[in-house]
Amino acid sequence: MVDITHKSTTLRTAVAQAIVKVSKQETITAIQNDTVPKGNVFAMSKAAGLLGVKRTPDILPDCHPLPIEFASVEYEINGLDITVLFTVKTIYKTGVEVEAMHGASVVALNMYDMLKPIDKGIEIHHIKLLNKKGGKSDFTDRFREDLTAAVIVCSDTISAGKKEDKAGKAIVEKLKDCNVQISHYLVIPDEKEIIREKARLFQEQGIDLVIYTGGTGLSKRDVTPEALEPLLDRRIPGIEEAIRNYGQDRTPFSMLSRSIAGTLKNTLILGLPGSTNGAKESMEAIFPSVLHIFRILKGARHD
Repeated sequence: MVDITHKSTTLRTAVAQAIVKVSKQETITAIQNDTVPKGNVFAMSKAAGLLGVKRTPDILPDCHPLPIEFASVEYEINGLDITVLFTVKTIYKTGVEVEAMHGASVVALNMYDMLKPIDKGIEIHHIKLLNKKGGKSDFTDRFREDLTAAVIVCSDTISAGKKEDKAGKAIVEKLKDCNVQISHYLVIPDEKEIIREKARLFQEQGIDLVIYTGGTGLSKRDVTPEALEPLLDRRIPGIEEAIRNYGQDRTPFSMLSRSIAGTLKNTLILGLPGSTNGAKESMEAIFPSVLHIFRILKGARHD
């Protein structure tokens, strides 16, 4: 199976269709009048589809078992065509497109089975996904592509050349994936005044996003939150909560991190953990969705 442990849980919806084509009007009439020998075609096929969608991962080996939290079946009759519309919803880490198409397929196949004694010319056509919603791809076009960022590594040992930076580089790679231009990447010691100086400097330069990694723990030298908090015009607790909640699902130590987020005028300031995994997970938790903030702060384009 594909690894989805890095993904965030969101509302996922998918709608799929299948078209059952009968060969004569008498078949449609029998369905509408509920005179098909095997029983009520629509009701029984719906039940089959609801059972089938729950068994999708049992049939298709690469599909993840996931909670089906809503499923519905609708029918539309147009001449000799019966369109099956199957909707599936879940709140999970991966989508339900295959589940919806599997459900529509089972409904259509059950209709075929029930109708074949009275109609030998039934065909099943156009099993396909009509639409889906949810997940990061649903927001791809909503973010500006003219954003700039500065990545600052706060570490006494790395700034002294005693250790290699990996967390900052992981942040840089994620930003590049989100089409954010990296204007600065630097390493500084854990000193309050230096941390504050860089935030002011990059804000004055018009940098959209300043991300610090390191100094969010509980040692005496972890001073990034204390350095940044007095500078911020507004804290954004939801970002901080999202980071810690995402991390806590993966390690029980995330609750000890003091990640910080807020705005300095029109610049977003983030203070993330200094460990490589902590930095990666924090970025996964909030990107690219957090970039929507710049449509609010500055509008869709720079003036």
